[in-house]
Amino acid sequence: MDPLDSYSRTVSTVAAEVAPHVASLRIGHGAGSALVFTDDGLLLTNAHVVASAPEGIAAFTDGTQTRFEVVGADPLSDLAVLRAHGPTPSAAELGDADALVVGQLVVAVGNPLGLAGSVTAGVVSALGRSLPVRSGRAGRVIEDVIQTDAALNPGSSGGALADAAARVVGINTAVAGIGLGLAVPVNATTRRIVGTLLADGRVRRAYLGMVGVPAPLPAAVAERTGQDAGLRLVEVVAGSPADHAGLRTGDLVLSVGRRAVSDAQGIQRQLFSDAIGAALPVTALRSGAMVDVIAVPSELISS
Repeated sequence: MDPLDSYSRTVSTVAAEVAPHVASLRIGHGAGSALVFTDDGLLLTNAHVVASAPEGIAAFTDGTQTRFEVVGADPLSDLAVLRAHGPTPSAAELGDADALVVGQLVVAVGNPLGLAGSVTAGVVSALGRSLPVRSGRAGRVIEDVIQTDAALNPGSSGGALADAAARVVGINTAVAGIGLGLAVPVNATTRRIVGTLLADGRVRRAYLGMVGVPAPLPAAVAERTGQDAGLRLVEVVAGSPADHAGLRTGDLVLSVGRRAVSDAQGIQRQLFSDAIGAALPVTALRSGAMVDVIAVPSELISS
Protein backbone atom coordinates (compact mmCIF):
# COMPACT_ATOMS: atom_id res chain seq x y z
CA MET A 1 0.00 0.00 0.00
CA ASP A 2 1.08 3.54 -0.71
CA PRO A 3 2.00 5.03 2.70
CA LEU A 4 1.33 8.58 1.45
CA ASP A 5 -2.03 10.31 1.59
CA SER A 6 -3.11 12.39 -1.41
CA TYR A 7 -1.80 15.67 0.07
CA SER A 8 1.63 14.21 0.82
CA ARG A 9 1.74 12.56 -2.58
CA THR A 10 1.03 15.87 -4.31
CA VAL A 11 3.69 17.74 -2.30
CA SER A 12 6.34 15.07 -2.86
CA THR A 13 5.55 14.93 -6.58
CA VAL A 14 5.83 18.71 -6.95
CA ALA A 15 9.06 18.76 -4.96
CA ALA A 16 10.59 16.02 -7.09
CA GLU A 17 9.58 17.84 -10.28
CA VAL A 18 10.72 21.33 -9.29
CA ALA A 19 13.83 20.76 -7.12
CA PRO A 20 16.17 19.80 -10.00
CA HIS A 21 15.54 23.23 -11.60
CA VAL A 22 16.42 25.17 -8.42
CA ALA A 23 20.02 26.21 -7.82
CA SER A 24 21.92 27.10 -4.69
CA LEU A 25 23.79 30.38 -5.17
CA ARG A 26 27.08 31.31 -3.58
CA ILE A 27 27.85 35.00 -3.96
CA GLY A 28 30.76 36.23 -1.91
CA HIS A 29 29.72 35.77 1.71
CA GLY A 30 26.04 35.52 0.81
CA ALA A 31 23.79 32.70 -0.37
CA GLY A 32 20.35 32.11 -1.81
CA SER A 33 18.45 30.15 -4.41
CA ALA A 34 17.57 30.64 -8.08
CA LEU A 35 15.33 29.05 -10.69
CA VAL A 36 16.33 27.91 -14.19
CA PHE A 37 13.67 29.41 -16.47
CA THR A 38 15.13 28.89 -19.95
CA ASP A 39 16.76 25.85 -21.51
CA ASP A 40 19.85 27.88 -22.44
CA GLY A 41 20.86 28.59 -18.85
CA LEU A 42 19.09 31.73 -17.67
CA LEU A 43 18.14 31.82 -13.98
CA LEU A 44 15.77 34.01 -12.01
CA THR A 45 16.37 35.03 -8.39
CA ASN A 46 15.90 37.96 -6.01
CA ALA A 47 17.79 41.20 -6.52
CA HIS A 48 18.57 41.26 -2.79
CA VAL A 49 20.23 37.83 -3.06
CA VAL A 50 22.83 39.00 -5.58
CA ALA A 51 23.00 42.57 -4.20
CA SER A 52 25.84 44.27 -6.10
CA ALA A 53 27.80 41.10 -6.90
CA PRO A 54 28.62 40.64 -10.61
CA GLU A 55 29.00 36.84 -10.51
CA GLY A 56 28.96 33.71 -8.38
CA ILE A 57 28.57 29.92 -8.33
CA ALA A 58 25.34 27.99 -8.91
CA ALA A 59 25.02 24.40 -7.65
CA PHE A 60 22.22 21.94 -8.39
CA THR A 61 20.83 18.88 -6.62
CA ASP A 62 22.59 16.50 -9.05
CA GLY A 63 25.96 17.90 -7.95
CA THR A 64 26.48 20.06 -11.05
CA GLN A 65 28.16 23.40 -10.42
CA THR A 66 28.66 26.32 -12.78
CA ARG A 67 29.72 29.93 -12.68
CA PHE A 68 27.14 32.58 -13.47
CA GLU A 69 27.11 36.30 -14.21
CA VAL A 70 24.41 38.76 -13.22
CA VAL A 71 22.72 39.98 -16.40
CA GLY A 72 20.60 42.56 -14.62
CA ALA A 73 18.88 43.28 -11.32
CA ASP A 74 15.88 45.38 -10.39
CA PRO A 75 15.73 46.15 -6.64
CA LEU A 76 12.28 47.72 -6.98
CA SER A 77 10.74 44.39 -8.03
CA ASP A 78 13.35 42.29 -6.15
CA LEU A 79 14.12 40.33 -9.31
CA ALA A 80 17.44 39.54 -10.96
CA VAL A 81 18.39 37.54 -14.06
CA LEU A 82 21.55 35.40 -14.15
CA ARG A 83 23.33 33.68 -17.04
CA ALA A 84 25.13 30.38 -16.38
CA HIS A 85 28.46 29.73 -18.08
CA GLY A 86 28.16 25.96 -17.90
CA PRO A 87 25.54 23.23 -18.20
CA THR A 88 22.29 23.61 -16.26
CA PRO A 89 19.11 21.55 -15.94
CA SER A 90 16.27 22.27 -18.32
CA ALA A 91 13.82 25.07 -17.60
CA ALA A 92 11.10 24.75 -14.99
CA GLU A 93 7.55 25.18 -16.21
CA LEU A 94 6.24 28.67 -15.44
CA GLY A 95 2.62 29.26 -14.49
CA ASP A 96 0.50 32.37 -14.04
CA ALA A 97 0.09 33.76 -10.52
CA ASP A 98 -2.94 35.77 -11.64
CA ALA A 99 -4.90 32.51 -11.69
CA LEU A 100 -4.19 31.69 -8.02
CA VAL A 101 -6.97 31.68 -5.43
CA VAL A 102 -6.79 31.96 -1.65
CA GLY A 103 -6.64 28.51 -0.07
CA GLN A 104 -4.83 26.92 -3.02
CA LEU A 105 -2.01 24.47 -2.28
CA VAL A 106 1.49 25.80 -2.98
CA VAL A 107 4.94 24.31 -2.44
CA ALA A 108 8.04 26.40 -1.74
CA VAL A 109 11.26 24.85 -3.06
CA GLY A 110 14.65 26.32 -2.23
CA ASN A 111 18.20 25.04 -2.44
CA PRO A 112 20.19 26.63 0.38
CA LEU A 113 22.93 23.98 0.50
CA GLY A 114 23.35 22.93 -3.11
CA LEU A 115 22.90 19.18 -2.73
CA ALA A 116 19.58 18.84 -0.91
CA GLY A 117 16.56 20.96 -1.70
CA SER A 118 14.45 22.55 1.02
CA VAL A 119 10.70 22.00 0.70
CA THR A 120 7.78 23.47 2.62
CA ALA A 121 4.10 23.33 1.73
CA GLY A 122 1.01 25.29 2.62
CA VAL A 123 -1.73 27.35 1.07
CA VAL A 124 -2.06 30.78 -0.46
CA SER A 125 -3.21 32.79 2.55
CA ALA A 126 -3.59 36.17 0.81
CA LEU A 127 -3.27 37.71 -2.64
CA GLY A 128 -2.72 41.26 -3.81
CA ARG A 129 -0.47 42.17 -0.88
CA SER A 130 2.13 44.90 -1.31
CA LEU A 131 5.74 44.64 -0.16
CA PRO A 132 7.43 48.05 0.34
CA VAL A 133 10.96 48.21 -1.07
CA ARG A 134 13.55 50.93 -1.52
CA SER A 135 16.47 51.50 -3.85
CA GLY A 136 18.48 54.55 -2.83
CA ARG A 137 15.97 57.35 -2.33
CA ALA A 138 13.34 55.70 -4.51
CA GLY A 139 10.49 53.88 -2.84
CA ARG A 140 7.98 51.51 -4.39
CA VAL A 141 5.84 48.53 -3.58
CA ILE A 142 6.16 45.13 -5.21
CA GLU A 143 2.66 44.63 -6.52
CA ASP A 144 0.34 41.66 -6.06
CA VAL A 145 2.70 39.79 -3.74
CA ILE A 146 1.64 36.24 -2.85
CA GLN A 147 1.38 35.52 0.88
CA THR A 148 1.60 31.89 1.90
CA ASP A 149 1.93 29.88 5.09
CA ALA A 150 4.59 27.74 3.39
CA ALA A 151 7.35 29.02 5.65
CA LEU A 152 10.67 29.94 4.03
CA ASN A 153 13.95 28.53 5.27
CA PRO A 154 17.17 30.58 5.36
CA GLY A 155 18.79 30.55 1.92
CA SER A 156 15.50 29.85 0.15
CA SER A 157 15.03 33.43 -1.09
CA GLY A 158 15.06 33.32 -4.88
CA GLY A 159 13.63 29.81 -4.94
CA ALA A 160 10.40 28.62 -6.50
CA LEU A 161 6.81 28.74 -5.32
CA ALA A 162 4.91 26.12 -7.30
CA ASP A 163 1.29 25.06 -7.62
CA ALA A 164 -0.02 21.50 -7.41
CA ALA A 165 0.81 20.93 -11.08
CA ALA A 166 4.49 21.87 -10.47
CA ARG A 167 4.12 25.14 -12.36
CA VAL A 168 6.20 27.94 -10.83
CA VAL A 169 3.89 30.80 -9.89
CA GLY A 170 6.22 32.87 -7.69
CA ILE A 171 9.80 33.62 -6.69
CA ASN A 172 10.13 33.42 -2.91
CA THR A 173 11.36 36.75 -1.63
CA ALA A 174 10.92 37.35 2.10
CA VAL A 175 9.69 36.05 5.41
CA ALA A 176 6.53 37.93 6.36
CA GLY A 177 6.33 36.68 9.93
CA ILE A 178 6.27 33.49 11.94
CA GLY A 179 5.16 30.71 9.61
CA LEU A 180 4.58 33.07 6.68
CA GLY A 181 6.36 33.74 3.42
CA LEU A 182 6.04 36.13 0.50
CA ALA A 183 6.70 35.56 -3.18
CA VAL A 184 6.97 37.84 -6.18
CA PRO A 185 4.29 36.63 -8.61
CA VAL A 186 5.14 35.14 -11.99
CA ASN A 187 2.75 36.97 -14.31
CA ALA A 188 2.70 39.36 -17.26
CA THR A 189 4.37 42.15 -15.27
CA THR A 190 7.17 39.84 -14.13
CA ARG A 191 7.74 38.67 -17.69
CA ARG A 192 7.98 42.28 -18.84
CA ILE A 193 10.56 43.05 -16.14
CA VAL A 194 12.60 39.95 -17.05
CA GLY A 195 12.54 40.88 -20.73
CA THR A 196 13.74 44.39 -19.92
CA LEU A 197 16.55 43.07 -17.72
CA LEU A 198 17.70 40.78 -20.52
CA ALA A 199 17.65 43.63 -23.04
CA ASP A 200 18.99 46.50 -20.95
CA GLY A 201 20.31 45.11 -17.67
CA ARG A 202 18.03 47.41 -15.70
CA VAL A 203 14.43 48.61 -15.59
CA ARG A 204 13.63 52.24 -16.26
CA ARG A 205 10.47 53.48 -14.57
CA ALA A 206 8.33 56.55 -14.83
CA TYR A 207 7.59 58.75 -11.81
CA LEU A 208 4.47 60.73 -10.97
CA GLY A 209 5.13 61.74 -7.37
CA MET A 210 1.88 60.97 -5.63
CA VAL A 211 0.93 58.65 -2.79
CA GLY A 212 -2.58 57.32 -2.33
CA VAL A 213 -4.74 54.81 -0.53
CA PRO A 214 -7.77 52.93 -1.87
CA ALA A 215 -11.07 54.66 -1.08
CA PRO A 216 -14.69 53.99 -2.04
CA LEU A 217 -16.44 56.23 -4.55
CA PRO A 218 -19.63 58.08 -3.64
CA ALA A 219 -22.65 55.99 -4.61
CA ALA A 220 -23.74 58.33 -7.41
CA VAL A 221 -20.27 58.38 -8.96
CA ALA A 222 -19.92 54.62 -8.62
CA GLU A 223 -23.24 54.11 -10.40
CA ARG A 224 -22.30 56.52 -13.18
CA THR A 225 -18.80 55.14 -13.76
CA GLY A 226 -19.33 51.49 -12.90
CA GLN A 227 -16.33 51.76 -10.60
CA ASP A 228 -16.50 51.05 -6.86
CA ALA A 229 -13.24 52.57 -5.66
CA GLY A 230 -10.47 54.99 -6.54
CA LEU A 231 -7.17 56.17 -5.11
CA ARG A 232 -7.34 58.94 -2.48
CA LEU A 233 -4.20 61.07 -2.66
CA VAL A 234 -2.61 61.54 0.74
CA GLU A 235 0.52 63.22 -0.64
CA VAL A 236 1.49 65.03 -3.81
CA VAL A 237 5.25 65.64 -3.87
CA ALA A 238 6.08 69.30 -4.42
CA GLY A 239 7.58 69.89 -7.85
CA SER A 240 6.66 66.41 -9.08
CA PRO A 241 4.86 65.65 -12.38
CA ALA A 242 1.63 65.13 -10.42
CA ASP A 243 2.08 68.54 -8.78
CA HIS A 244 2.77 70.24 -12.11
CA ALA A 245 -0.33 68.59 -13.56
CA GLY A 246 -2.48 70.21 -10.85
CA LEU A 247 -3.31 67.18 -8.75
CA ARG A 248 -3.86 67.90 -5.06
CA THR A 249 -3.86 66.06 -1.76
CA GLY A 250 -7.41 64.83 -1.15
CA ASP A 251 -8.19 64.21 -4.83
CA LEU A 252 -9.82 60.84 -5.51
CA VAL A 253 -8.13 59.50 -8.64
CA LEU A 254 -10.44 57.40 -10.81
CA SER A 255 -8.31 56.68 -13.85
CA VAL A 256 -4.76 57.07 -15.14
CA GLY A 257 -3.99 56.67 -18.81
CA ARG A 258 -7.74 56.15 -19.33
CA ARG A 259 -7.58 52.97 -17.23
CA ALA A 260 -9.60 52.70 -14.05
CA VAL A 261 -7.46 52.51 -10.91
CA SER A 262 -8.37 51.60 -7.36
CA ASP A 263 -4.92 51.08 -5.84
CA ALA A 264 -1.29 52.09 -6.32
CA GLN A 265 -0.52 48.92 -8.25
CA GLY A 266 -3.01 49.92 -10.94
CA ILE A 267 -0.86 53.00 -11.60
CA GLN A 268 2.51 51.29 -11.20
CA ARG A 269 1.68 48.81 -13.96
CA GLN A 270 1.68 51.74 -16.37
CA LEU A 271 4.86 53.42 -15.16
CA PHE A 272 7.51 51.69 -17.24
CA SER A 273 9.98 53.33 -19.62
CA ASP A 274 7.46 54.00 -22.40
CA ALA A 275 5.55 56.33 -20.05
CA ILE A 276 8.56 58.60 -19.41
CA GLY A 277 7.88 61.97 -21.02
CA ALA A 278 4.52 60.82 -22.44
CA ALA A 279 1.23 62.60 -21.80
CA LEU A 280 -0.79 60.61 -19.27
CA PRO A 281 -4.45 61.64 -18.80
CA VAL A 282 -5.61 61.54 -15.17
CA THR A 283 -9.24 61.85 -14.03
CA ALA A 284 -9.97 62.67 -10.39
CA LEU A 285 -12.94 63.57 -8.23
CA ARG A 286 -12.47 66.84 -6.34
CA SER A 287 -15.19 68.40 -4.17
CA GLY A 288 -17.82 66.42 -6.03
CA ALA A 289 -16.66 67.49 -9.50
CA MET A 290 -14.69 65.56 -12.12
CA VAL A 291 -11.26 67.03 -12.89
CA ASP A 292 -9.23 66.01 -15.94
CA VAL A 293 -5.51 66.81 -16.09
CA ILE A 294 -2.50 65.72 -18.13
CA ALA A 295 0.56 64.51 -16.23
CA VAL A 296 3.93 63.95 -17.91
CA PRO A 297 5.93 61.39 -15.89
CA SER A 298 9.66 61.88 -15.45
CA GLU A 299 12.20 59.08 -14.99
CA LEU A 300 12.42 57.58 -11.52
CA ILE A 301 15.95 58.02 -10.21
CA SER A 302 16.80 55.37 -7.61
CA SER A 303 20.11 56.68 -6.31
